[in-house]
Amino acid sequence: MPSPVQLRHEFVAVALLLSLACLAEAQNATASPNPVAHAQVHALKVTILSTMLADQGIGEWGFSALVEADGRRVLVDTGNRPETVLQNAKELGIDLSTVSEVVLTHNHYDHVGGLMTLRRELMKKNPSALSRAHVAKGIFYSRPSAKGEDNTMIAIKQEYEATGGKFIEHDQAEEIFPGGWLTGPVPRVYPERNWSVSGKVKTPAGLVEDNIPEDQSLVINTAQGLILISGCGHAGIINTLTMARDEFANEPVYAVLGGFHLFPASDTQVDWTADKLKEFGTSYLMGAHCTGIESVYRIRQRLGLPRGAAVVGAVGATFVLGEGIHPGRLAQ
Repeated sequence: MPSPVQLRHEFVAVALLLSLACLAEAQNATASPNPVAHAQVHALKVTILSTMLADQGIGEWGFSALVEADGRRVLVDTGNRPETVLQNAKELGIDLSTVSEVVLTHNHYDHVGGLMTLRRELMKKNPSALSRAHVAKGIFYSRPSAKGEDNTMIAIKQEYEATGGKFIEHDQAEEIFPGGWLTGPVPRVYPERNWSVSGKVKTPAGLVEDNIPEDQSLVINTAQGLILISGCGHAGIINTLTMARDEFANEPVYAVLGGFHLFPASDTQVDWTADKLKEFGTSYLMGAHCTGIESVYRIRQRLGLPRGAAVVGAVGATFVLGEGIHPGRLAQ
């Protein structure tokens, strides 16, 4: 039978172990708190203002979309020709003068060509119209060519800032309004190579192939899942969605909207893209601009989506959360 002294020592040892266990539990709770829930958008409408197909307004090789989320209004890209988005918005009865923020997905002119016309015209009515432009790191990198500087954003930067506009440069994913996230530059996990340019870009690492390193997209978090709005998807739609899922673990991809640069893709690449979209649980697809008509139909078939859930994007077409896609006459 243990002596009283031995019993006392054993009691102290047990008490010490219990105290250490409680301390470790408290430290773990402090070091690994429950993750803060991401904000969600409850009301969302996305309207295409620039793309090739149009049964309202003017069609062009370009992209622009107005995003309206819980009362916030953000313009994603500004089309190609200086007047296209301005005229299309007027024809559609959309007042862009109350939109203070614009997202530029990358440097190509078919996405930034309308910026200065819109800024100068709209600020006549509201000085803060399109006064804040969200861009990703790399958009102002030099693109030297035999004809000189090939990056129009360098000149546009000076013009835009001269009007009082401000660029906000993102080098990582960042929430720009509750439930609305910019990806910033997207890691290229998969070799999608969704770009057609053959030039060079001058980066801090030197002159390298221009894979449009600044390509970014807007991701909207909703109760139904994630909604991606892409300008051209040069980083690759699957790379972009992979990055989004790193931020929003286990969230399904409810809808993908915009341009995805699949028009020159092989059947094999389109099928691979469709299979990955299926893994993400994609319910809606509106492929505008450089997605390609054949690519949209092929993806729709491979995903097994109904006709109204996967359409070619057209000027005036909308996606409304809770309703789905309103495609316009030509695309339905």
